[in-house]
Amino acid sequence: MNHTFIHRYEIDRSRPPVGSALRDMALRVLAPAIVLFGIIVGLGFLIVGPLGDLKSENSISKALADGRTATWNSITAVWSHIGNTEIIIGVCVIMVALVWWRTKEWWYAVVPALAIAAQASVFVAATTITGRDRPTVPHLDPAPPTSSYPSGHMGAATALYLTFAMMAQRIEQTWLRRLVTSICILVPFLVGYARLYRGMHHLSDVLVGAVNGAVCMLLAWNYLRRKTSGTTVGSQAREAVRH
Repeated sequence: MNHTFIHRYEIDRSRPPVGSALRDMALRVLAPAIVLFGIIVGLGFLIVGPLGDLKSENSISKALADGRTATWNSITAVWSHIGNTEIIIGVCVIMVALVWWRTKEWWYAVVPALAIAAQASVFVAATTITGRDRPTVPHLDPAPPTSSYPSGHMGAATALYLTFAMMAQRIEQTWLRRLVTSICILVPFLVGYARLYRGMHHLSDVLVGAVNGAVCMLLAWNYLRRKTSGTTVGSQAREAVRH
């Protein structure tokens, strides 16, 4: 990924007017998210319609269900819980508050909240319209009122933790930056596997949920117009943060 894009909030740290930031949100997040919603719904109708609900995916769900053990049931329960709505919102609120407090930059601190809000909006609308049934295996988690497609847990975890991975690029210590980035990238994979293992989603539900979360993260990260042309990035950008 382009370093200028990653460090755009370090390169240009100017405070935007609230009205301008709201307009940027509408034009650079809301409008593209509507397009994303249309694509996800269209793919969902294709899956439950002409593609016959992708019956071949049932073999994956059944294989995972047949291989369950008490140990992995406990481990995946934790991984699945990471993507629960209350956990996602709680972690997001805490991080937004901490980043706002540390940087005094509200326009930067709100990026994780914007990412999960966009993801959630697309997810709720798409899952309501599509109405795909969950896999026909025993479910290890309570089934939420939403349908199987796309995975809300996967979308939320992807949007939130990939945003944290982007934010982690401000960390000065190389080893710590790499460690935090790796953990943040790993979390959505753990959530996605847990949702498959626990019989809550088909493979395509998880994959489309990941796409929803990743795209909404990119939209949120890019929501604010920043002046980045002709500016050095990377270590020099992090050096600017210290001063």
